[in-house]
Amino acid sequence: MINMLDLEVIDDPAAAVSALDPIRGRLLAELTEPTSAAALAARLGIARQKVNYHLRALEEHHLVTVAGERRWGGLTERLLVATAASYVVSPGALGPVAIDPDRAADRLSASYLIALAARAVREVGELWGAARRQQKRLATLSIDTAVTFRTAADRAAFTDELTHAVTTLVAKYHDETSARGRTHRVVLAAYPMPMTGRK
Repeated sequence: MINMLDLEVIDDPAAAVSALDPIRGRLLAELTEPTSAAALAARLGIARQKVNYHLRALEEHHLVTVAGERRWGGLTERLLVATAASYVVSPGALGPVAIDPDRAADRLSASYLIALAARAVREVGELWGAARRQQKRLATLSIDTAVTFRTAADRAAFTDELTHAVTTLVAKYHDETSARGRTHRVVLAAYPMPMTGRK
């Protein structure tokens, strides 16, 4: 029985290149259930040899895996399935040119927010991978909500109050003298919601 992940973070540059190939991306999208190369070829209108070539590349990078076999006439077909329902490429796959929030000069800029989000993808992806290898859960906290500001002044006031609240909470619970304590990174972000995301 194959346990497909909801999400996999790709941190290997070669695997990222493989997943970003248009044909391989289509194959990954089709492989939410165990499927044979012949079935994929018929479904996508691509020659079976070409499908097999792309499937081997995806398998080499652990993006698909064998889910079983079935007899078809006198042949045995392998059934493949994607290792995850969705994938995200870690900025770590870009190596030294990956975005780094420590290089941002303007802490109120959109580029700084993107750098923080990218760092979170990289760090959480690495920690989650290590936790899965040890068959452990990774303790995380996520808060996602929306707020509509009447004016820019309201937005500024909200920012001040949120900053004060977070600073107060951090001061209350932060204990750098604890020998057994585990430091957690806390990132709060706010940005205009895209028009298509509004309900």
